[in-house]
Amino acid sequence: MKLPILLLLSSIIFSCFAADSDAPPPLSIGSKAPPFNLPGVDGKNYSLDSFKDSKILTVIFTCNHCPTAQAYEDRIKKLVDAFKPRGVAFVAISPNDATNGVRPDELGYTDLGDTLEEMKIRSDYKQFNFPYLFGGGELEPMSRAYGPVVTPHVFVFDQERRLQYAGRIDDAERLNLVKNHDLEQALNAMLKGEKPAVAQTKVFGCSTKWSAKGGEVGKYWAKVHAEPVNLTPVSPEELLELKLNKTAADGEGKLRLINFWATWCGPCVTEFPDLINMNLCYRQRGLEVITVAAQYPDEKEGVLRFLKRNHASTRNFIFKETDKYKYIESFDPKWDGALPYTILINAQGKILYRKQGSFDNLELRRTILKELDVVAPWKG
Repeated sequence: MKLPILLLLSSIIFSCFAADSDAPPPLSIGSKAPPFNLPGVDGKNYSLDSFKDSKILTVIFTCNHCPTAQAYEDRIKKLVDAFKPRGVAFVAISPNDATNGVRPDELGYTDLGDTLEEMKIRSDYKQFNFPYLFGGGELEPMSRAYGPVVTPHVFVFDQERRLQYAGRIDDAERLNLVKNHDLEQALNAMLKGEKPAVAQTKVFGCSTKWSAKGGEVGKYWAKVHAEPVNLTPVSPEELLELKLNKTAADGEGKLRLINFWATWCGPCVTEFPDLINMNLCYRQRGLEVITVAAQYPDEKEGVLRFLKRNHASTRNFIFKETDKYKYIESFDPKWDGALPYTILINAQGKILYRKQGSFDNLELRRTILKELDVVAPWKG
């Protein structure tokens, strides 16, 4: 699947010019490796001394959320398998400020954000064979000393820990289009005691999300919180049409996430923010989140207050009729009536995910991404 044109152009612009004016310059060739002391996903802290016995140290700045970074995860693992026995150490560092630097609409291609806890999940899920360190937020100065422009951005140091290569891993996210294996070539040259034929290359990927981006993120949230919140009464017949997924204005169905909930339902209220976050992450990719308050029509005012407190600019409905069992039987005979109740329906009306009770946030996100075919957008 190809990236939408606007997203592709955005990636190129951010890669070349960085996302904020406070971006540090990349470390220059010949410079000494800046010291660091960062926590890893395995619970240990790592520093330059952790790799003192290795002939070569490869530092890769990467992250969870970036689709370009995701495209290189398996390639990095193969490089580790090939070069670690030859004396090359690898360490990956995520430089992003997961709290202040990343907006939800920048997470449209990922199941996980960039916090240390989410990095642990990603590392286990992908079975990383290298240390994966958190270098964002308060630890950002250590990452800034290297000056990674994008994720991924590679820095390779010799035995004296002087920078000999900086840039990309190779020249294409799509494996079948790769012509130049830049990092591999640099490592082979250095292991022979030679300088890399090409010491520095341009990079491509998601811009590093430094803490200074917090002002931009704040403006984003102000805009989101200003979006209108509406609540519409709905009949059992109208709900069934939504399930059949034949009501899109363009004549085609959408990927629809429909959640039945109530203000008095504790699990519903607890998981509701996750629904809103999924809407913000994936709506630009075509996901439509629909909430249905399984409450009587005269409770509309209280439901609307809750929706506004949660900035629910999703499509929101409330029962138009008082016979709740009519809704349950009409919408899905497999639904026993317990709340919350969540289903994910693809463009053809097929149910991809059905959960009575609290949904598994990570499982649901991965199901959404699989249908959107964006967990690994670079084909080949």
